[in-house]
Amino acid sequence: MTRGRPRTAIGTYGAVAVRRRGGRYVAETRFRDMDGRLRKVKATSGSRTGASALLKSRLKDRQGYGSGGVLDLASPFPDLCDLWLADLDLREISEGTKDGYRDDLRLHVRPFFENYTLGEITTGRVEHFLKAERAVSYSRAKHSRTVLNQLFTFALRHDAIGRNPVEGTSQLAKPKVQVQAMALVQVQAIRVAAATWRTGPGVKGPKPDGQVRDALEVLLGTSVRPGEALAFRPCDITDGPNGMAAWVRGTVVYREGRGTFRQDHPKTDASVRQIAVPEFAAKVIRRRLAKMGPDQAECTIFHNRNGGPLSQHNFRRTFRAFLELAGLEDSGITPRWYRRTGATVIARGISVDAAATHLGHTSKAITESHYIEPDTTIDFAPAKVLELTLRPTDPDGALLAAPESEDEELVLDDLVGGDEEDDRPDAA
Repeated sequence: MTRGRPRTAIGTYGAVAVRRRGGRYVAETRFRDMDGRLRKVKATSGSRTGASALLKSRLKDRQGYGSGGVLDLASPFPDLCDLWLADLDLREISEGTKDGYRDDLRLHVRPFFENYTLGEITTGRVEHFLKAERAVSYSRAKHSRTVLNQLFTFALRHDAIGRNPVEGTSQLAKPKVQVQAMALVQVQAIRVAAATWRTGPGVKGPKPDGQVRDALEVLLGTSVRPGEALAFRPCDITDGPNGMAAWVRGTVVYREGRGTFRQDHPKTDASVRQIAVPEFAAKVIRRRLAKMGPDQAECTIFHNRNGGPLSQHNFRRTFRAFLELAGLEDSGITPRWYRRTGATVIARGISVDAAATHLGHTSKAITESHYIEPDTTIDFAPAKVLELTLRPTDPDGALLAAPESEDEELVLDDLVGGDEEDDRPDAA
């Protein structure tokens, strides 16, 4: 083995020599370019310090990791943020996801690191930040970690850093959350409240149109996300001899500057699916469809006075009024619990796999999309189990009263956090 001077890393330079030539000073060094070759770089000035400063300025503008290019180790963290945000605008992901990334960066990540350069952000500093975020909440730390990881992956692609400082940080401890389904008595109590809300003789103002009441029945019968239920249109519904089926292929969302609208795709690709509807929910949909004309095939079944989609903000506000009337205002129940309840019924009545498929989880999506011919048949078994357990008249509460199994717990755990839609104020 031969020993010698260590090789100059690509994008860096060796010792700077300054010599006087006549009445001028020449500073020079050898820079190792991106092709791996060493090349002389020179700068001339009237003073020793001027020549050295000019040389270093030229070196900084030369392409190479850590010196030159769009970003380098000396770049301020906000410069990375601005470039990443510009790249984010071009990515083919939902606007809701983009808005979430922007908010996490603006509110949490950027304020902490804005006074650092890229070279000063170490794994230890990232670890300290994430632990502080975790002390606030697991969700906040998880989102911040995701944004940081994307930022530094972007910096790596621009040869600005040598490694991602997020790598090597501790795993975030996920809190144990008890996923709850509603008890049958709670389901029935909310039904009674929804049917009697603002119907008394002394109630002033217009009577309720029953849309939120009916949407809750559809939620209970389909186990879809709230935004997906509000996005159903007549053209998404088929009613045949075996029963009703509904296509999940959109969701109602809210965007700043645009308001509430129907997005033509749901949360994930795996969420696009056709599901059977139990009879109690099918009756509600048929009644709503009967009030719509043939020119409304692509209007949402649940809509406001102007014909636009019903917003989740108004939906949740009315739902909270139902809970208060039912004496359940302190129960913690939200519209999401309807999805959990349906999943629990299917998991206990059929299988955990059947529940995952009905919910549109992504666990089997890769295999099915790349290796298996799509199965276009509709499985009506979940609808039968949901009908038996959750119908308004004479429901069988045995499944909801049964103890939770370990496999069921794993599937239901997916319903906490990541499976749900953006739930910011007036969002869907």
